[in-house]
Amino acid sequence: MKTRITELFGIRYPIIQGGMHFVGFAELAAAVSNAGGLGIITGLTQRTPEDLAREIARCRAMTDKPFGVNLTFLPAVKPPDYPGYVKAIVEGGVKIVETAGNNPQKWLPALQEAGIKVIHKCTSVRHALKAESIGCDAVSVDGFECGGHPGEDDIPNFILLPRAAEELKIPFVASGGMADGRSLVAALALGAEGMNMGTRFMATKEAPIHQNVKDALVAASELDTRLVMRPLRNTERVLNNAATERLLEKEKALGAAVTFNDILGEVAGVYPRIMQQGEMDAGVWSCGMVAGLIRDVPTCAELIERIMAEARALITKRLPGMVI
Repeated sequence: MKTRITELFGIRYPIIQGGMHFVGFAELAAAVSNAGGLGIITGLTQRTPEDLAREIARCRAMTDKPFGVNLTFLPAVKPPDYPGYVKAIVEGGVKIVETAGNNPQKWLPALQEAGIKVIHKCTSVRHALKAESIGCDAVSVDGFECGGHPGEDDIPNFILLPRAAEELKIPFVASGGMADGRSLVAALALGAEGMNMGTRFMATKEAPIHQNVKDALVAASELDTRLVMRPLRNTERVLNNAATERLLEKEKALGAAVTFNDILGEVAGVYPRIMQQGEMDAGVWSCGMVAGLIRDVPTCAELIERIMAEARALITKRLPGMVI
C-alpha cells in the first residue's frame, strides 16, 4: 500500500507501532519493522542515553528495515538528559523520531540536520498545526479513544481526523481505536495516511511484557477503561483495575483539592512491576478503548498481514460493491 506515510518513512505498510513505556523495546520494534510496519523504541524507558544507544544497536541487529525512537518531552524538576538521548539517536543512525509531550521545537534542528524525519503526537488540531508550523514532517493525531494521554478536549477520531484533514498540509496518521483492517480503511477514508497502534501491539507474541498483561487485554471489553487524573488536567486513559479504583476513589474524596502527591503511589514507578512482573494491580497503566477489539495474541507479522488482507478486501470488494 502506498501513502504519503509509507513514502516518507520508506515502509511497506502505513502501520506504526507507537512508543509505549516499558513495552517499546528492540524486540517489538524489530518485529513490527520486519513485518512491513514502522517499529518504535521508547527512548525514556532506557534509563540513560548509553542504554538507549545499546537498545538501538540491539534493534539494528534484529532488522535491516527502518525503525524509529520515541522521545517524550515532559516537564520535570530534573529533566532527563535530552541532549544525550538526541546524540544517541543521531549517532545510532536512526532516521525517524516520534516526539510526544511538550513542543519539540528546541530539538528539531539537531534531528533534522542529521536527516531524521520527525512525527509528533498531537491530541488536537491546534497542536497539529503548531507541529506543522515548526517543521515536523508528519503528525500522529490521537483521538479521545486512545490509551495514555488523550488531552483535555475529548474529541473522538470520527471528528478529529476529518478536521485534521481540512487543516493540515503535512501527512498524518490516526491513533486511538486502531486495531484491524477496518480501522485502517476508516482512517484513510477520514483523511489520514495510515494508523498508529499502541494497545493492539501490546497483545502480540513479540511484545516483551508479562503474559498477565496480554491476557488482561484479550479479556477486556470496550467498557473496561477509565479516565484518571482529570482534576489535574493530566488525563490518562487506563485499564480498570484495583489501583484505578483506589485512585478514582481518592480523586472523588479530595475533589478539587487533589494533588499529584495524593495519587503518587498508584502512578509513579509502577510500570516495571506491571509490564515485567505481571503485578496487575500494582498501579494504573495506559490502555485504549480498542481493548474491546482484541481477541488474540498473534505475532506482529500475522497481525499486520491480517490487517492488510482485511483492508484490501474492504477497498477492492465491499466498498466498490456499494457504488451504483
